[in-house]
Amino acid sequence: QVQLVESGGGLVQAGGSLRLSCAASASGFVINAMGWYRQAPGQQRELIAAITSGGTTNYADSVKGRFAISRDNAKNTMYLQMNSLEPEDTAVYYCNAQASRLGATFRYRGQGTQVTVSS
Repeated sequence: QVQLVESGGGLVQAGGSLRLSCAASASGFVINAMGWYRQAPGQQRELIAAITSGGTTNYADSVKGRFAISRDNAKNTMYLQMNSLEPEDTAVYYCNAQASRLGATFRYRGQGTQVTVSS
């Protein structure tokens, strides 16, 4: 079993910054790709950033140039640096990981952390 725990959310004014962390407990598993999703009230969940185990990154157009995803494989931890935050970034942010063990691949998701951006 893989457990993902997000932290770093909170309330920030527009134009401010936050850094989210996602710590993975993954005994016996290899963590492959990881990503950040977000879901605003009344909207569908949206993949906003992803990173492979080798460090290749991808971003949704809505956050490109403002957010930066990174990971520390030794610590099984992923980060999301969010700059120039806008009220439209208000959402619950979820960490997602693809993990493999004995040839099988599984997907896991954390409980989420609330990010609120005030205007």
